[in-house]
Amino acid sequence: MASGTPGSRHTASHGEPRTDCSGAIYGALLAASVVAGAGAVGVFPRAALVVLLLVTGIVFWATHVYARLAGERIHGQRLTWDEIGRTARREWPMVQAAVPPAIAVMISPLLGLGLAGTAWFALGVALAEQVAWATVAAARAGASRRQAVISGLSNLLFGLIIVVAKTVVHH
Repeated sequence: MASGTPGSRHTASHGEPRTDCSGAIYGALLAASVVAGAGAVGVFPRAALVVLLLVTGIVFWATHVYARLAGERIHGQRLTWDEIGRTARREWPMVQAAVPPAIAVMISPLLGLGLAGTAWFALGVALAEQVAWATVAAARAGASRRQAVISGLSNLLFGLIIVVAKTVVHH
């Protein structure tokens, strides 16, 4: 995969390829939370949901970039533009993870889905993405097939907690 895509293999400081998919996993869970939260307040217009997904992804990305840069600072050490750019690219999969659920929202009318169906469709896409990235991350990290499946199922559980919360709050 190219650098900057969800789950891309960046090179760690010790020269080994990184298998970090955490931004994509976190971004997918965030997208699921946004859809669930929006659905919990009632009928939400499609365009507003797309904007909410993308803006939330960007805000959380910027916050993660800031937090990582601030957290890795040694007292008195100056930031370089190169370091800021590397960190921003490393965290970008969080934004990219909002795109598939946003696309799901945009194509939902073509599938004949109403607004409630759209929310469930986007939520399902976000959960599938989250499970897929967790499974890929485990496999890339050298986990056994069993461990990769457990990783995917664990992330499915996290997503299902959001689905239950959406259902409970909405009803």
